[in-house]
Amino acid sequence: MCGRFILKTPFSELVRLYNLTNSVNLAPRYNVAPTQDVAVVRSSADQGRTLAMVRWGLVPWWAKDLKMGASVINAKAETIATKPAFREAFQSRRCIVPADGFYEWKKLDAKRKQPYAIMPRESGLFSFAGLWERWRDKASGETVQSCTIVTTEPNELCAPIHNRMPAILPERAWERWLGEKPASSAELQALLIPYPADAMTAFPIGPRVGNVNNEGPELIEPAA
Repeated sequence: MCGRFILKTPFSELVRLYNLTNSVNLAPRYNVAPTQDVAVVRSSADQGRTLAMVRWGLVPWWAKDLKMGASVINAKAETIATKPAFREAFQSRRCIVPADGFYEWKKLDAKRKQPYAIMPRESGLFSFAGLWERWRDKASGETVQSCTIVTTEPNELCAPIHNRMPAILPERAWERWLGEKPASSAELQALLIPYPADAMTAFPIGPRVGNVNNEGPELIEPAA
């Protein structure tokens, strides 16, 4: 799964990388957690690629309340075309979730887990495949936009740490995933494969990342 990640790259660099057409006040984050607002890249015919802030934890339009989103932070690549919570978003509401890295916890024994930071080996960003949705609160009339991060089988680097990893899209796949080029469901799912292990690095870090209230670059310092 992917339950925490990092986005510290300045907005100006996101504009250059994704050719964004709008402006967002984006602060660096080192411990992005579920139910918080996260930055996603979306594309439309009239606005091109834009960055939006949406709630992490997908809430389908038919959900009774927002609580469902807390358990829908990830979507398995193998079932997004058929699972009710994801199939409509997979067809028409796909997005990219930029990240400088993500965290996973390796189980050491029955009581202990070791957190790891997993980041690009060279400079640059991960572009997680994501889905987004709109949900309307019938009582208040408020509309909430939310998202989920797609996961896939782990590569050789991530497998010893966790049995899932985010589906990371190379730049050549962005146009199809964002709907800028036509693609069938099968072609889209074929993009959701493990990212090359040699393009990533993983290292143990301290336990402070486990508290969502902790922030700052010290969270990604390697453990002693």
